[in-house]
This record gives sequence, structure tokens and C-alpha cells, in this order.
Amino acid sequence: MAEENGADQQAAAPVQPRMQVLAQFIKDMSFENIAAQKGVGEGDSTPDIQVQVNLDAKKRSTDNQYDVSTKLEVAAKTKEAGNPIFLLELEYTGVFLVENVPEEQLHPYLMIECPRMLFPFVRRIVSDVTRDGGFPPLNLENIDFLALYRNELARRAKSEKPADA
Repeated sequence: MAEENGADQQAAAPVQPRMQVLAQFIKDMSFENIAAQKGVGEGDSTPDIQVQVNLDAKKRSTDNQYDVSTKLEVAAKTKEAGNPIFLLELEYTGVFLVENVPEEQLHPYLMIECPRMLFPFVRRIVSDVTRDGGFPPLNLENIDFLALYRNELARRAKSEKPADA
């Protein structure tokens, strides 16, 4: 009887999602030190830094494998005149093996959890590149990928409503 209960409990236990990072790499990167090229002075003030984040996920030909890309555009300008100081564009991609995730939860999983795994590496690259480019290292704040995902869903829903009306 005890053996039957143990087998029933194992069969009833939910299967846990599994994610494994198979590879990660810089897919594309560009850094322009505009201040040095154009002779724009940085000044003593803190620059105005704008960060744009875009995410993309694509299924690979192999079962349960996905490419997830985090694309950043970091632009720094002088606060006073708005002159550009530097521009950094980075596309960082991870290859993920994702198993036991229900189909209806796969898209949010790929767009929230996978970028969250890549973010510490993206942060390090941004810091190193800005430092090596002649500026103080830029340490990105944590990105709330859940809020980013929800905002994108809301934006898409809003843009689809006028088309339906």
C-alpha cells in the first residue's frame, strides 16, 4: 500500500520547468565616442543617459531551443546643450533549452526569465565598453523584465483597438 501511495504522489507532482543556457554571445555591438570625434567637451556635469531595451525570441530548428536577444541602445548627451557624448548599441543573445513550460506560458517565459539570466553579462559588457571608451564605467540599473513585458502587451493592445473600431 505504501508503494502505491508513493507512485501516486510522483505521478501527481507537477513537472518543473527546466531552462539551461547552452550558449551566449555578442551578436552585434557598436560604440561611438562622439565627444572625441567632434571635439565636444563633456563638461563637469553628469550626462543625460537614455537606455532603450528591446527583446526578441526565435525558435531554433532543434526542439525546445530558442535564441533570445537583448538589444540595448545607450545614448549619452550633455545636459546643457544636448550634444551627443557617446552611443552604444549592443545585441546580446543567449541560446536556451526550455522544457516543461506550457505553450501558453512559453512567450512570457522567453521574454522575462531568459533576459533576466543574460542581464548580468549585458551589464558587465556595457560597463567595460564605456570604461574602455574613455568614460566612467556605466553601471546599468536592474531592468524589470516583467514590467517591460506588461508594458509591451499594453502597447500592443492599445495599438490594435483603433484597427478593430
